[in-house]
Amino acid sequence: MLIDTTLREGAQLYGVSFSPEARTEIVNGLLRLGIEEIELGWIGMEGIERASKKAHARKTKTVFSVWSPCREQCVKQAADLGFKRINIGVPVSDQHVTMRLGMKHQELLERITYAVMLARMLGMDASVGLEDVSRANWEFAVTVAAHAESAGAFRVRLPDTVGVLNPTEVASLVRHFKSNLDISLAIHCHDDFGMATANTITALASGAEYADVSILGIGERSGIAALEEVAAYMTLKQKKNSYNLKCLPELCSHVARESSVEIPRTKAIAGADIFACESGLHLHGMAHDPSLFEPFPPEMIGGHRKLGYGEKVGRAALNQILPEAENSTDKQEVAGLLKTIRHMAGVFKRPLRRDEVLELVDKE
Repeated sequence: MLIDTTLREGAQLYGVSFSPEARTEIVNGLLRLGIEEIELGWIGMEGIERASKKAHARKTKTVFSVWSPCREQCVKQAADLGFKRINIGVPVSDQHVTMRLGMKHQELLERITYAVMLARMLGMDASVGLEDVSRANWEFAVTVAAHAESAGAFRVRLPDTVGVLNPTEVASLVRHFKSNLDISLAIHCHDDFGMATANTITALASGAEYADVSILGIGERSGIAALEEVAAYMTLKQKKNSYNLKCLPELCSHVARESSVEIPRTKAIAGADIFACESGLHLHGMAHDPSLFEPFPPEMIGGHRKLGYGEKVGRAALNQILPEAENSTDKQEVAGLLKTIRHMAGVFKRPLRRDEVLELVDKE
């Protein structure tokens, strides 16, 4: 199950400030996609009261949650805002617990136990995030998680806060916690070394029940696992979910505009040119069966195929749009046409479209 945190983690991206209207459109898109949980923001965030009221007025199976620090006042505020699920964050690495907060381990255990019990008494499901768990002493982190479990938490979140783990290490982390706890696990992977999506998929395969994602992977620094990548993999490759992937282009474009984040044209799932092909060998193969060079049909994610003819085109690819070229005995004429195509592609500084090639043939 996916927890989209675009409106919390994503909103923490440097320079980003989503308007109320933008937030509404993001929620609408996530509901169309079929996301199971949406983290609407954090306690103290401007507009969180309005966001909660609007979200909870909807009739949907999707759960709306809020992030909160481990403080009594914040837990009470979450309940007052109408939230039925709270994600309480608590640091577990010594860098944060002792150096940043100046707190003793026993004090931390008492705080998290009280915060979870309070949340439960106020009618909320409580999830506890073990911040910076990847750099923490895992035995202490398990102790914190066990205290949360005893107090009534239904889920423990494992954040690789600074994105230092690799898939093998993530698998070990998840299995270690699974062997010591009886509650659900969630994973939160940052992308500092470009491994967030791989780490997230690995965590789910290793026993985690939930995974944090954000649209385009936006978030602190280099962000977290990208919603579109994880959702597409789970739906198309693993076939364990049935997210409505056709709404991804509109959703990704909206977030890109609102966050001033440019989508690279080769960006997995969201890029404009991920189904673009110019190589002669590939063009020839795709004419027989697109699956030879595509992992899935573009229409599955609301995309489209784009074929181009330029300096990489060969006779075999040309045969697919000009069958007469294959049967032509005038090799010089075919070679001349290929030369013209390559020359014009150089003039335009892009491959030619099929209709442009046919227009060249008519002129020839």
